[in-house]
Amino acid sequence: MGRPRCVNRIDERFGKLAAEAKAAFIPFVTAGDPDLGTTERIILAIEKQGADVIELGFPFSDPVADGPVIQASYTRALSKGQRTEDIFRMVESVRRASQIPIVAMISYSLVFRTGFDGFLERACRAGMDGATIPDLPVEEMGGPQKAARERGFHLVCFVTPATTARRLSMIVPMAGGFIYYVSVRGITGVRDSLPPDLAQNIGRLKALTRVPVAVGFGISKPEHARAVAQVADGVIVGSALVKCVRTAVERGADPVHEVAELAGRMARAAKREE
Repeated sequence: MGRPRCVNRIDERFGKLAAEAKAAFIPFVTAGDPDLGTTERIILAIEKQGADVIELGFPFSDPVADGPVIQASYTRALSKGQRTEDIFRMVESVRRASQIPIVAMISYSLVFRTGFDGFLERACRAGMDGATIPDLPVEEMGGPQKAARERGFHLVCFVTPATTARRLSMIVPMAGGFIYYVSVRGITGVRDSLPPDLAQNIGRLKALTRVPVAVGFGISKPEHARAVAQVADGVIVGSALVKCVRTAVERGADPVHEVAELAGRMARAAKREE
């Protein structure tokens, strides 16, 4: 048997949306918060509400860029003894019902345990389409990116407002699937407003690449999603959805219903349908 090769669902989805002049809605979901069965139900529910790509957070103990909301969700998932293999099995279960693109948000410390080739093989076999590895420096991405591209798997790269022109010239050729543009300096979290220079910064980045640019960090309201969709190819929403799940659990409500409702409002705003 040859190595498993990923179907390039990310490119297919962005291509379809581009033809429709719509931005992708990319929700972030913490795997295993409150449990993996609920995570699976959330993914399927928010796809029905308009999600285009799922960014699936693999919990780890020392997240690089995540704020307190996502950090706390990781802590809750890890406290139950959840393993990386359990998440891959959950993705396999999702694949029996859905072909939505799924991108792992994962620390290199988890990838290192099996080596990149081992991680890549398992991720592709599970049906994943890409990964964002925030603590993998672009200087060390050459080998992993080559191996990933051979299997049709995308490594999504970060760009921030502080990224220098020199580093940008290194990142852009490495980018696969989409570029994750961090809208603000600092960590993830719910914010009241978006930076005034966002459109200008996205315009400069898009002039350098044909790879879609998706914006994340601080997008917590439908009006934020609507504004970002006017200048970017994708809208990433994380902390607001993770917080919604936790709040529902604490109130004894159904987190799947609650987060699907919020995701639906965000998706319609991102696609400018309301």
